[in-house]
Amino acid sequence: MKKKQIQLLDIIFAGVMAAMVYIVTLFRFPLLGSKVHFANAVCLLSGMLLGPVTGGFAAGLGSALYDAFGGGYDALNVLITFVSKFAMAWVCGMLMRAPHIKRMKLGTVIAAMAGALTYVALYMLKSLLMYGWAGMVSRFPASIINAAAAIVAAPVFYHAVLPALRASGVLKKMSVGES
Repeated sequence: MKKKQIQLLDIIFAGVMAAMVYIVTLFRFPLLGSKVHFANAVCLLSGMLLGPVTGGFAAGLGSALYDAFGGGYDALNVLITFVSKFAMAWVCGMLMRAPHIKRMKLGTVIAAMAGALTYVALYMLKSLLMYGWAGMVSRFPASIINAAAAIVAAPVFYHAVLPALRASGVLKKMSVGES
């Protein structure tokens, strides 16, 4: 019975994080051929809180749902978004679980940086393949701004919500455990 409760809590938390990614993506503004928003910070936060797989799934799902229903993208772009956002949160989540990163004072920043730069690399590859060099170059400045904002914001969000999650005992009940 306890294992089922843990799995249910993981599913609920992943759903909440996916919804947060979707909602935060709604608040964005165009810049230099792309859009700037804080959705990447919430994707990184998903990896930090939920671990690489569950956090990656939440980040990918929230972003893919936005692209499918709010962004007007085709199925291929939705799939690419899911994979790239999953990868961003996965890299961040994996580093957050690494013992040597956990012990570092700036471990959350390092994990966020690695995750954000993973996404930038994948997005630039997608842009190059779909839009050519000019399309990739035009999207690069906004991508770097998004990455920088996410690298700053995700650790701040993480350290802001962590005490409440610890105090409520939620982290101990989840399959990723205390982080």
